[in-house]
Amino acid sequence: MIGAGAEPPRFDWGLGHYECTAAQLAAASRVVVERAAPQASERVLDLGCGTGNAALLAAARGATVTGVDPAPRLLDVARARAVDHGADITFAVGEAAAVPVESASVDVLLSVFGVIFAPDPVAAAAEMARVTAPDGRIVLSAWLPIGPISEVTRMARDTAMAALDAPATRPPFAWHDHDALSALLAPHGFNVDIELHSHVFTAVSVDDYLRGEFIDHPISAALRAMLEAQGKNDVQTQIVDRAREMLSAANEKPDGFAVSSSYVLAVAQRS
Repeated sequence: MIGAGAEPPRFDWGLGHYECTAAQLAAASRVVVERAAPQASERVLDLGCGTGNAALLAAARGATVTGVDPAPRLLDVARARAVDHGADITFAVGEAAAVPVESASVDVLLSVFGVIFAPDPVAAAAEMARVTAPDGRIVLSAWLPIGPISEVTRMARDTAMAALDAPATRPPFAWHDHDALSALLAPHGFNVDIELHSHVFTAVSVDDYLRGEFIDHPISAALRAMLEAQGKNDVQTQIVDRAREMLSAANEKPDGFAVSSSYVLAVAQRS
């Protein structure tokens, strides 16, 4: 399930079938890239690139593009897509806290709902600042922790963690909050502006959405594996049933499925 909230620590984003969610987020990737407006002469880094949505869009503008993600399987998908599009993009395995590019080598750093899942926001901010050129810019998107999708995500995580007798997770860093993000990036000389946007998740039906983006999302797949390992398959069934109820109540399209989620687009530049 995509949305605000912290994932189980250090799990493999290559689990499940993130491609479904990535396809849904193509529109948000366009918003981010259009706002960043990379030029043909610029060097672009797509941090947490996943299947390469933003990287492909930046490459189509003529920019020199590198995509970095911690999941080798998703990078393989991104490479195949780049070949299909005839795009010359470099992809590399890397974490937000250890980006495998040279210092000051990036003119435009993009992150479409990627860096917001970094386990260590302070380290991620330091790395983003390190790799960004003095006159470069960072453009990222972050979910607001409100709305039906976010509520379902929290329900699934909290239900699974309670069933596993796991300690409560600490609240995730507020990447969506102007003051919090400013405090994170200001020590590196960045000023931050944010814009509010909305993204609509769609599907043929509620159940179609559940199959494509909830049950088989990497976070859900990780939680399901932990529940199955302890013989608590019934809890996963309870989570899906409750998610169906919540999403049905929030559905904005009676003859299909549509639910809106709010997010911010943040632009950070050095003063």
